[in-house]
Amino acid sequence: MSTRLFFNEVATRDGFQNEGQFVPTDDKVALVDALSLCGFVKIEVTSFTSPKHIPMLRDAEEVMGRIQRVAGVEYTVLVPNLRMPRSRSFAALSEVIRHVNGRVPINVSLSCAFGCPMEGDVPLAELLHWSQRFADLGVRGLTICDTTGMAHPGQVRACVEALQARLPKLQWTLHFHNTRGMGLANVLAAVQGGITRFDSALGGLGGCPYAPGASGNICTEDTLHMLQAMGYDTGVDLPRVLALARQLPTLVGHPVPGQVAQAGRIQDLHPAPAFIHDLMETPA
Repeated sequence: MSTRLFFNEVATRDGFQNEGQFVPTDDKVALVDALSLCGFVKIEVTSFTSPKHIPMLRDAEEVMGRIQRVAGVEYTVLVPNLRMPRSRSFAALSEVIRHVNGRVPINVSLSCAFGCPMEGDVPLAELLHWSQRFADLGVRGLTICDTTGMAHPGQVRACVEALQARLPKLQWTLHFHNTRGMGLANVLAAVQGGITRFDSALGGLGGCPYAPGASGNICTEDTLHMLQAMGYDTGVDLPRVLALARQLPTLVGHPVPGQVAQAGRIQDLHPAPAFIHDLMETPA
């Protein structure tokens, strides 16, 4: 299978912003530097937001200034919009895009694209409408976000096929959460629908502060493991990523949701337990 997939690591922004215990700046920089050597095409390092609202990322400027940049890796930050109606958010983002004036590529994330815990379903026509409006402003790409984990595979497949048919020149990225256990299934549906770019978070860190019961992003190492086992080329060094994932609980001070870091890859074989040998040697 020759399809090449591309991964954007978001743990140090989308993951860390939901942590209660401050991760020291030195540790953030070290993790970004280590992730830079794993084969990710993009790392979302941090976010320039009010320290009052997200104290975990109060060191954003220092982190961005200290990381070691590796050729071939894009280092991005999140610039959130204010809470306001879609039309006003679009107007505000339009001003940012015009101000940048093509000096750096812009990717716009559309949150709650598959459903909202307050409003319910988001019609596909609505998503197409806003995607077209941002495309008309000249953005390089759009990230379609299942912010609250409401998407299901059938919906994802129909959505990505419609978006690509309407706007084939945009760079599309899918951003899934695993809130209802369908994260990896949604990734597979998106891949089968032609999407090649995904956000993911080391260890499955993250969440959503306004979604009841929301869990983290799709787990980077679990997603890579599934796709590589199926024969897809992700360009990412999975053993190196797993080594970092196994250090993550110490870094954040609690267990993380990732499963492959605990169980190992399917090709990682282990000696049989002693009791199995005993059973095999017991006379009938």
